[in-house]
Amino acid sequence: MSTRRRVSTRISAISESATLAVDAKAKAMKAAGRPIIGFGAGEPDFPTPDYIVEAAVAAAREPRFHKYTPAGGLPELKQAIAAKTRRDSGYEADASRVLVTNGGKQAVYEAFATLLDPGDEVLVVAPYWTTYPEAIKLAGGVQVDVVTDETTGYLAGVEQLEAARTDRTKVLLFVSPSNPTGAVYSREQTVEIGRWAAEHGLWVVTDEIYEHLTYGGAEFTSIATAVPELGDQVVILNGVAKTYAMTGWRVGWLIGPPDVVKAATNLQSHATSNVSNVSQMAALAAVSGDLSAVARMREAFDRRRQTMVRMLNEIPGVLCPEPKGAFYAYPAVKELIGKELRGRRPGSSAELAELILEEAEVAVVPGEAFGTPGYFRLSYALGDDDLVEGVSRLAKLLAEAH
Repeated sequence: MSTRRRVSTRISAISESATLAVDAKAKAMKAAGRPIIGFGAGEPDFPTPDYIVEAAVAAAREPRFHKYTPAGGLPELKQAIAAKTRRDSGYEADASRVLVTNGGKQAVYEAFATLLDPGDEVLVVAPYWTTYPEAIKLAGGVQVDVVTDETTGYLAGVEQLEAARTDRTKVLLFVSPSNPTGAVYSREQTVEIGRWAAEHGLWVVTDEIYEHLTYGGAEFTSIATAVPELGDQVVILNGVAKTYAMTGWRVGWLIGPPDVVKAATNLQSHATSNVSNVSQMAALAAVSGDLSAVARMREAFDRRRQTMVRMLNEIPGVLCPEPKGAFYAYPAVKELIGKELRGRRPGSSAELAELILEEAEVAVVPGEAFGTPGYFRLSYALGDDDLVEGVSRLAKLLAEAH
């Protein structure tokens, strides 16, 4: 009998997406009849705007979209993405520097796969989105965490980044607004970090998918635009998922220098070929249209954000900085770890989250998933009534901790 591994070591090392796992468990419990309220999923609770859906319907009836199209994306969509980027962030890039991908996750992976050789280090500010470590690992890179906490609003400074830099550092991953914390770097902070990266010859991979979701006077600043000194050592990641409530349509993109885009396009040509043409035409309608739909969503998110933060901070043992962007709150629950609750004494935020799901029928994602145990991530991309009910259940249960 063969002693060879059935699944490769490389793929066996990949962790399941914790956010999707929590969401799946919550949905399974709900399907079984339990009144679960889920704060786990990172997707807007709004439908995709009608004009975008209609563009997809029209595309589905068009025979030319029933065939293969260029692996790097429909030319008209690449042009529209370049124009949208110029409009929204002031960054100048022509269509040849755009690669259309199957969602933002493929853009993340292809960026790291294209830039990294085995052993190259990537500076990653923690808390971080769960997919970054797996993409870096698959590309042969080494993740170096720069850990932040609630005392700084989850923002990293140049001093911290410099302390983590070595002669093997090749890439800085810059994310603002942040998933999972909602942190947003000011223009001044962004410029300082970008100039530091340029000074040391680092690549910057900047994930801008939450660019339109900022609140309370916070403003999105593209590091690619704010720091022209980065030149051709910056790669922008983005997509339609969050801005246009299109998570299921699976359209993202990567913008970078010609050699990187060409190499990433070659990779994609063998991995998936073109993105679904119907989805690409829906994305074309989205990025070519105005931002009125996202303005309405942002207003609702802002209202829910304020409600959630206020309610969380009223719970003894919970401390929640005010998120300035995206649609997540990231409260610290370290004071509750080890306390007795319903006859149990959870020893980690993961165990506490499991207890909360079972006892309060509320799903949250523990900080272990984002590289910082002792925290929860809660999405406020759900209905107002469910949000209040869910946090109220949380408060009632956690008040019993002693």
